[in-house]
Amino acid sequence: MSGYLVLTELFGPSRGGTAVWFAEVYARLDAPNNVILTAEVPGDLAFDAGHPAQVRRLALARVPWLRPESLLMYGRLLWHALWAAGRRRYTAIHAGRALPEGLVALIVGRLTQHPVFIYAHGEELTGWGQGYKFRAMRWTLRHADRVIANSDRTRDLLLAMGVAPARIALIYPGVDCDHFSPGPAGIDLHQALKLPPTARIVLSVGRLQRRKGFGTVLAALPALLAAGLDVHYVVVGSGEVGAELLASAAALGLKSRFHLLQHVRTAELPDCYRSCEVFAMPNVDLNGDMEGFGMVYLEAAACGKPSLAGTAGGTGSAVIDGQTGLRVDGDSLAAVTAGLRRLLSEPEYAADLGARGLARARASFDWSRVAALTGALAAATAPLHRAQEQPL
Repeated sequence: MSGYLVLTELFGPSRGGTAVWFAEVYARLDAPNNVILTAEVPGDLAFDAGHPAQVRRLALARVPWLRPESLLMYGRLLWHALWAAGRRRYTAIHAGRALPEGLVALIVGRLTQHPVFIYAHGEELTGWGQGYKFRAMRWTLRHADRVIANSDRTRDLLLAMGVAPARIALIYPGVDCDHFSPGPAGIDLHQALKLPPTARIVLSVGRLQRRKGFGTVLAALPALLAAGLDVHYVVVGSGEVGAELLASAAALGLKSRFHLLQHVRTAELPDCYRSCEVFAMPNVDLNGDMEGFGMVYLEAAACGKPSLAGTAGGTGSAVIDGQTGLRVDGDSLAAVTAGLRRLLSEPEYAADLGARGLARARASFDWSRVAALTGALAAATAPLHRAQEQPL
C-alpha cells in the first residue's frame, strides 16, 4: 500500500493557490505512486509530462441544462475514482474540497475501505449560505477521516460546523523557497515599466476580485503621493475587476501610476516581488467570500518583502501583524493608507519585517516541509479510521 489517490478539480498548470498547493505537495509526497484525477485544462499535456505523479485528466465541465449542473462531473469523477481505487491499494484518498471531490472520495473510500482526507480552504465554508449545498458539504466534512484546514480561521469554522476536533489537521500551504528568493531582479519592474530608479513600487498579485482589496490600494495612492512618496502601483493578475481598476485609475488621474500586468509567467513572478518595496493585498470579507489563507503573502516573504494584509479571513496565519507585515482593516481606506505610508516611509522597519518574514518562510513553509506534514497524517489517521469509520 503506497501512494495517494488525489481527486481535485484544481491542479497545475491552472493558477491559484489550491492548484499550486496540490501540484507541489504531490510532486514531493510519494510522487511516483500517486494518481491524480483532475480536470482537463489548456496546457495540461506539457505540464503533466514534467510532473512526477501519474496525472489523469477528465472532462469535468459543468453542464448548464443539467440539474444540478455538476451532475455529470460527479458521475465521471466517481466512475474513474472507483476504477482507480479498485485496481490497487493506496495509503489514502485525498480530496481537494468537500464538494464535489470530497463527497465522491467518501463514497469511494467507504466502498473500497480507504481512509479519506478532505482539504478545507475557508472561503467555501462561508460562501455557500445555509442551503442544501452547505448541508451536503457539512455532512461530507463531518464524515471524513481527516479534514486538512489551511489556516487557524478555517479550523475554527470547521469546529463551528461540528467537525470533531480529533479529525481536523492544521497544515498551512507553502512556498517554493528556491524559486521565490531575495536578490536583485533579473527583469526589474523599474526598467520594464520605464520608471525612475527612485520610484517606490507597491505590488499586488492574484486574481482580480473585489475581496482582495486592490481597489482600496489604488484609492490610497493620492494621499501617498501628497505625502511626498514617489509611489507606483503594479498589479499582476487577471479577473472580473480588471477593467474597473483601469477606469478607477483614469478617474483618479493615476493612469501613469497604475500598471496592470495580466500575462506574467510563473518564472517571472519572483522578479516582480524583488522589484517592489511592499506587497499589498488588504483583503475583506464580502458576504462570506473571504481569503482563506493567501499564499501570495508567503511568496512575498520568501523574497524578503513585507506584506500589508487585511484582517478578514485566514490571513493571520500567513502574515504576523507587526512581525512579518501589517494587518489592517481592509474596509478602511484610512487604515490601508496609513499602513502603506508607514511601510514606504520607514525603510528600516519594512526591511526588518521582510527579514523576519523570510526567516519564517524558510523555516516553516517550504513545500518539502508541507509534504512531510501531509505524509505524517497517514500513520496517525489509521487507528482513527478503523475506530470511527461510519457507514454511509
